[in-house]
Amino acid sequence: MIRQKSFVSQRPTVYLVPTPIGNLTELTPRALDILNQVDLVAAEDTRNTRKLLTHYGIHKSLLACHEHNQKVAIPQVLEAIESGKSIAVVSDAGYPLVSDPGQHLVETLIQKEIPVVSISGPNAALDALVASGLPCYHYMFYGFLDNKHNKRVQELETLKAFPYTILFYEAPHRIQTTLTDMLTVLGDRKMVLARELTKVHEEYLRGTISEILDVCEELKGEMVIVMDGYQEEDSFDLDKAVDRVIDLSQTMKLKEACKQVAKETGASKNVLYQEALKRK
Repeated sequence: MIRQKSFVSQRPTVYLVPTPIGNLTELTPRALDILNQVDLVAAEDTRNTRKLLTHYGIHKSLLACHEHNQKVAIPQVLEAIESGKSIAVVSDAGYPLVSDPGQHLVETLIQKEIPVVSISGPNAALDALVASGLPCYHYMFYGFLDNKHNKRVQELETLKAFPYTILFYEAPHRIQTTLTDMLTVLGDRKMVLARELTKVHEEYLRGTISEILDVCEELKGEMVIVMDGYQEEDSFDLDKAVDRVIDLSQTMKLKEACKQVAKETGASKNVLYQEALKRK
């Protein structure tokens, strides 16, 4: 067992410092204090970190520490600690290690019993979750799905029966294909797409997968998908539901009728649409 008392140790420490995900004023007073106090900042991208530090008038030595240079960067971090320096580890946005590099570094530090302290700060996934309107009592943060279709579908199949809210990150150029795969594997669930969080173009799209899929092609910015967990379907009479769709379709478009009955019954509007077409 390794026991760490973070506020008692006088040893050089590595601090995991979350950085703003959009709005620069998100940096907490404690995070600012740490960045001012440490001797070295290990950054995912030194260019982005230098801009942040410059904004706050902080001038520190920077060390590139990302997933492609770990064999070089981790020994440099260890050497700095052995020479008595404390270090802040930052990513480009949000918490280090959360869908960002740093896991191997922290594992190495802990193995060597070097104090590792996490500082509270901004996190896009939690921001999206609490504003989503979906259940927050139990949830899973999954992060990025695989960018290859077959592997992504396999991952979604393993999550299909998970009963709690699931959080994903996604890039704008993949959002349409990802939501298409989600619709196919998970069904037309409730979800929220949160994008550009804390920035001037922040937006929450709340609806079903199919509804958001209809407009996602035009969306830009970093995205968080908040997906409803698997729900046992309430028993209902599909034939009666389709009868209701047919009746409504006399005065409105078939898709609109399906959408309304889906809200009334909890049935999939896609299933209702396909069944209604069979009767046309």
